[in-house]
Amino acid sequence: MRTGRSSQTAPLELVGRRVILRTLRESDYEPWHEVRVRCREWLVPWEPRPAGAPAAAEDRASFAARCALRERERQIGSGYGFGIFFGGRFVGELTLSSIQRGPFQSASIGYWVDQAFAGQGLVPEAVVVTLRFAFEILGLHRVEISIIPRNAASRRVTEKLDLRLEGVSERFLEIDGEWEDHVRYAMTAEEWQLRRAELVATWLGEAGGL
Repeated sequence: MRTGRSSQTAPLELVGRRVILRTLRESDYEPWHEVRVRCREWLVPWEPRPAGAPAAAEDRASFAARCALRERERQIGSGYGFGIFFGGRFVGELTLSSIQRGPFQSASIGYWVDQAFAGQGLVPEAVVVTLRFAFEILGLHRVEISIIPRNAASRRVTEKLDLRLEGVSERFLEIDGEWEDHVRYAMTAEEWQLRRAELVATWLGEAGGL
């Protein structure tokens, strides 16, 4: 696993078998915007937004500001935002966010993928890469993924990985103007140790360590 150079401006890369997760920079705007425009109807209905609020701005300046915010989060250790790259092509995003330290040592994973690449196992692989980073590099104890119950495509990711189902949180998050229930999946560091070899072999094609 490459975790990037120590320079503040150096991108952070996490390498899987087929995918590379890399922190986004302003030069990624064109491919990112192309996917967002082409897949708008596929993506926007699942994104957090208060009732009556417009969709998030997707112009170059807003994207640059978003990249800068993600970089600040990375520097203070509160979150990590990655582009998912497959064959050198941008195909989606994954975030490890809401990192809590102290006695909690927890974080949340969120993701989206280009509709043209859905169902190819790229997101489950990206999640395994992120779980390894979260537990073995960051030293977190628990990672969760929360999904609207009817979002079958996102739930298939957790099902392919056989993540533990914790239950349903009612009216958990405001999505597209509605307070939506979320199904919550999680893994702890103890579970990662038990399942590490299986997940790494299956999704990353590796038999051994980092």
